[in-house]
Amino acid sequence: MAQKPSIPKGTRDFSPSEIAKRNYIFDIVKKHFQTFGFQPIETPSFENSQTLMGKYGDEGDRLIFKILNSGDYLNKVNDEVYQQKDSSLLTPKISEKALRYDLTVPFARYVVMHQNEIDFPFKRYQIQPVWRADRPQKGRFREFFQCDADVVGSDSLLQEIELVQLYDAVFTNLKLTGTTIKLNNRKILAGIAEVIGAKERLIDFTVALDKLDKIGVEGVTKEMLEKGISEAAIQKATPLFSLAGTNTEQLKVLAELLKDSEEGKKGVEELTFIIKAVEKLGLQSANLAIDVTLARGLNYYTGAIFEVAAPSGVKMGSIGGGGRYDDLTGIFGLKDVSGVGISFGLDRIYLVLEELNLFPEEINKSLEILCVNFGDNEAFAALELVTELRKNGVKADVYPSAVKMQKQMKYANKRNVPYVVLIGEQELLNGDFVVKNMEKGDQQTYKLSNVSEFIASL
Repeated sequence: MAQKPSIPKGTRDFSPSEIAKRNYIFDIVKKHFQTFGFQPIETPSFENSQTLMGKYGDEGDRLIFKILNSGDYLNKVNDEVYQQKDSSLLTPKISEKALRYDLTVPFARYVVMHQNEIDFPFKRYQIQPVWRADRPQKGRFREFFQCDADVVGSDSLLQEIELVQLYDAVFTNLKLTGTTIKLNNRKILAGIAEVIGAKERLIDFTVALDKLDKIGVEGVTKEMLEKGISEAAIQKATPLFSLAGTNTEQLKVLAELLKDSEEGKKGVEELTFIIKAVEKLGLQSANLAIDVTLARGLNYYTGAIFEVAAPSGVKMGSIGGGGRYDDLTGIFGLKDVSGVGISFGLDRIYLVLEELNLFPEEINKSLEILCVNFGDNEAFAALELVTELRKNGVKADVYPSAVKMQKQMKYANKRNVPYVVLIGEQELLNGDFVVKNMEKGDQQTYKLSNVSEFIASL
């Protein structure tokens, strides 16, 4: 007995309906990427291991899928290395390539390799799958798509403003109104750590602060104390735990708190510029809100930090995020190339649209016309009709065999076909075709010599 097939954990098969819904999101995101002047690039699904390893920290390195060398990959491993059974020594001997972990590091590599061909500032978008050897769970997979948009070669804050507008445009087009674009600045976080006397504990401070909405003030305070941050420092930071009000009101509080920190003041200035500009330009449906607890990988970002939250009432993590980084390409030797970018969480956006029933009904109508097959002669006439319909962009097909009509109609129902065409022996003699509206149940007759009349009625 043949073994039942399966797929690796953390991967998925996608049905035609799921693909249609994913493509709906892709098409809208891609349309707005292009409207905002971003250009598409693609990079290989796998990179040289040295390109990826060491770029994501120890945890990230463990999650990178390594590709075994072809042929007898153990042949080049000497007995001494083999006997030690040390994966860090053995892996470089048997694997020289790895599946990409994200799109950012490959993009940095791309910019460095193609720097003489690129016109800076370079606005790029990339929509491709990535792989992570993570523990699969709800909303987290080992193979998934990333949708990134980045600008490199410019430190202008106009780019941050445009990225806020880009988020707003995409989510408005998806009818996902009421999303909140959270905004913070790395310089503000560094300034806060400085003025409370915890400059050397910046990472510990922000990691704890980032959990405020999950573990509350008591939990954050406890974690900070455990990390060696003094009670006096935590007391100075207390106003942040309850920072509220309009963006303007929060900016005033931050400006006062950070008046003695040059870096902090710079962060407030940048945040003020972005918020005032966005408020003046206006947003279509999204909300822009300061969130001083937002960190999103503090080591990586150097300026603005973005995160997008789904509309209230939807239990879902962030559906987008990004920020400013001042030295993306430095890891490959090209220094001082500033950049800023955002990403859309495709899988989470899909789940939110599904939960809110925001996918268009017609998205599952992959076939508009199905011609019933009554026999060879009738089927050929139907095929002639279908050929004409297809030339005019109508999704049409002929059922391949002359089985019972009940079976053919059942197939049409399962495919959600709105119109079924009947060309039987009598219709063939009269030069007609009958169109049945599957929703209303009524029928209408058209001439085979005047197909354009039917097309105009669709």
